[in-house]
Amino acid sequence: MTTIQVTTAAKSYAVTIEAGLLARVGTALAQVWTPCQVAVITDTNVGPLYAQQVRDRLIAAGFRVTVLTVPAGESSKSWPQVMRLIDALSAAHLTRSDGVLALGGGVVGDLAGFVAAIYLRGIAFAQVPTSLLAQVDSSVGGKTAIDLPTGKNLVGSFYQPDVVLIDPHTLTTLPPRMLVEGYGEIVKCAALVGGDFWALVQQVTQPAAILAQAAPLIHQSIAFKARVVMADEKEGGQRQLLNFGHTLGHAVELWGHGRYMHGEAVAIGLVQVARLFAAQGMMPAALADQLRDRLTAVGLPVALPADLTVTALLAAMQHDKKIHGQALTWVYLTAIGQPAMHAVPLTDLATWIAPVTGPLQP
Repeated sequence: MTTIQVTTAAKSYAVTIEAGLLARVGTALAQVWTPCQVAVITDTNVGPLYAQQVRDRLIAAGFRVTVLTVPAGESSKSWPQVMRLIDALSAAHLTRSDGVLALGGGVVGDLAGFVAAIYLRGIAFAQVPTSLLAQVDSSVGGKTAIDLPTGKNLVGSFYQPDVVLIDPHTLTTLPPRMLVEGYGEIVKCAALVGGDFWALVQQVTQPAAILAQAAPLIHQSIAFKARVVMADEKEGGQRQLLNFGHTLGHAVELWGHGRYMHGEAVAIGLVQVARLFAAQGMMPAALADQLRDRLTAVGLPVALPADLTVTALLAAMQHDKKIHGQALTWVYLTAIGQPAMHAVPLTDLATWIAPVTGPLQP
């Protein structure tokens, strides 16, 4: 078992990583919450696998449990699902003494966290992430959100959980594509950190190695993110570094309408941003090749889709949350483990991205 403590101005909480932790989720949660009513929010993929087990363990620990299920997929991060869940919490008579537990991947965590943040102006919230992407990224840091038609995560709040319980055994039930998807965020973190973390991802030469190295990969990713979040909870400075690869990645994901999973879009963004800054003479060209090799080793995509037009890419980027003062902030590397940021005026975006959009249609 490994525990990482996250302390912010809002609260302090533990992230526990332990194989088999799901089997004692009730006793683990009872160390943080007194017996209360818990709304377990899950989805149609994860619910059939783990909801009954989690419900039984929570009841055995003295909790009263309501299980709420949403359709699997990004489309559930929407106002209709928020309202449906809030109506269900109200119908179950949850009070400020009760809590919401997110059981699932990043979509469930984002959605459940947002619901917990706004219901009764905020009730207790716990994360039990079951996907690699959620375990290494979205379950820690307090970002909760839903999407709008114009972009991802445009409505949300910073709402830290009371506890995060991670069981790497849940990764064995992931479809191969979902397992590999989460690795895109791991490579991002490793490139930002460098050192032993970058050396660790260099040992991953096939998808099976992700499972074999799951515990240290999760620990390294969470330890890094915890340091960043503790230094900059609300993304006013250093936390923006976690957006490496996301400027282009989010645009590709939004444009694709489900064609690319988040980690796949980030993988494309990482390599294309590296190429972009190399073309500007701000980043060694070899870094793009290093990132490409790490990502393609497990089968992640790294090229911009040929049918993505420059017009569509620019349109998707106009709603990026990293826009400040009519400029879009990009994260890049001067070397592995040495990130930096660069702001580009929105009026210059078309010219700025030209080095990587040449093959695309106008």
